[in-house]
Amino acid sequence: MKNKVNEIKISYKEKVRTLNSIAIKSSSEAAKLIFEQWNSDTIGLHESFKVLLLNNSNKIKGIYQLSTGGITGTVVDIRILFAIIIKTLSVGIILAHNHPSGKLEASTSDIALTQKIKNAATFFDVKVLDHLIIAPSGSYYSFADEGIL
Repeated sequence: MKNKVNEIKISYKEKVRTLNSIAIKSSSEAAKLIFEQWNSDTIGLHESFKVLLLNNSNKIKGIYQLSTGGITGTVVDIRILFAIIIKTLSVGIILAHNHPSGKLEASTSDIALTQKIKNAATFFDVKVLDHLIIAPSGSYYSFADEGIL
């Protein structure tokens, strides 16, 4: 009997051409776009973590929901995050998660996670442009605007 090995197939299909998408120029534009894509029925219920994937012109390749958690937290697997980033050939990312409580303040674990992702991104020449905390009202907190990034 011959040894069998799984074949790995990596694919990324654009439904909307990246070249025709808008370019993100500010944290407010990114926060508005991400909030509009969030499920309004769950944004105040539990935490989720998303990543906005960008090309070199900061044009949107897509948004990927990486995890969904509980009322006060969600787990982010960095290996899965970078698998998505690399698979989509993204060179810039904006991280986002929601605070169901509406509290617009970065926790120490939020800051530590952001730094861990930023450090890992340097190995792949990926720019972490921002990390946004989104409230159920649509208001937001930007790590870049606050000088944390």
